[in-house]
Amino acid sequence: MLGAGALALTAAIGRDGAVAQTADAKPSRIDVHHHLSPPTYVTASNDSGFGDPLMKNWTIEKSLADMDKAGIATAMLSVTTPAVNFTKGDTARRLCRESNEYAAKLVADYPGRFGNFAMRPLTDAEGSLRELMYALDTLKADGIALMTSYGDKWLGDPLFLPVMEELNRRKVLVYTHPTAANCCVNLVPTQPPVMIEFGTDTTRTIADIIFSGNARRFPDIRWIFSHAGGTMPFLIERFVRHPLLAPKAKETVPDGTLTELKRFFYDTAQTSNRSAMSALAAIIPPSQIVFGTDFPYRTGIDHVKGLREAGVFTEEQMAAIERGNALKLLPRLAS
Repeated sequence: MLGAGALALTAAIGRDGAVAQTADAKPSRIDVHHHLSPPTYVTASNDSGFGDPLMKNWTIEKSLADMDKAGIATAMLSVTTPAVNFTKGDTARRLCRESNEYAAKLVADYPGRFGNFAMRPLTDAEGSLRELMYALDTLKADGIALMTSYGDKWLGDPLFLPVMEELNRRKVLVYTHPTAANCCVNLVPTQPPVMIEFGTDTTRTIADIIFSGNARRFPDIRWIFSHAGGTMPFLIERFVRHPLLAPKAKETVPDGTLTELKRFFYDTAQTSNRSAMSALAAIIPPSQIVFGTDFPYRTGIDHVKGLREAGVFTEEQMAAIERGNALKLLPRLAS
């Protein structure tokens, strides 16, 4: 049940979705799942024939307006799918560099309002390591953004081991965003990938990280998975029983599958409803859940309102989800 403070905030949410705030109230929420569209990325999308109007028409003013309406103090910026999955080589490297520099400028130009999860060309190990170093050391990015899959490879694939080793060495915060793998694009005409495949791809990469042994091999990578972990909460019995059915899998989870799952973080983007949050909270402690909105595909107020109407978390837990848990991952935002 919701606490008194959360109930009061629920009452303050009007029909138009606005949050009533006192004159001295300051935005406090941290949105870990908020997209930007660097100009060079929009140009690349136009040239390559992908992307949608919401992505292409994004502006910083739209982000700030949505954040202010929902009481969001800071939004962590990341480029949405397909990131650089549509290209490769020097083109991918250059697009990552230009996009990361654009995001870093926004962080500098709007102090306290934005953070940056930097993009990289993961299938290009040399280019990815080079951009990792530049993004973290020069641009001072808060973390790294990865897609859940790259073509036909998920994040537990041996191809990515050099990058995972460096991420682990640096104890990097890694935000993941779903995409459609090669196997699963345009499977059914009535079902675009965002409807089913995105949740499935998130689930598949979580399983791949765990059962490849990478979760144990690289314990200092701090993972954030989008959309409440995709379909993982609903497949939990299969996750838990897999080591019983596959002897080799047992070696990857000596303390059990749940132990690994509970170390990860999961955001609320597109899942701030009673069904999804109840399923996630039945497995994952509230301390591992962080606030995400998926702007511009959804609004911040959708999630503020949805989480309260869900009635799954106490007032104290809501405060942690909307700010406190993210501060553990991003302590610089406390100042």
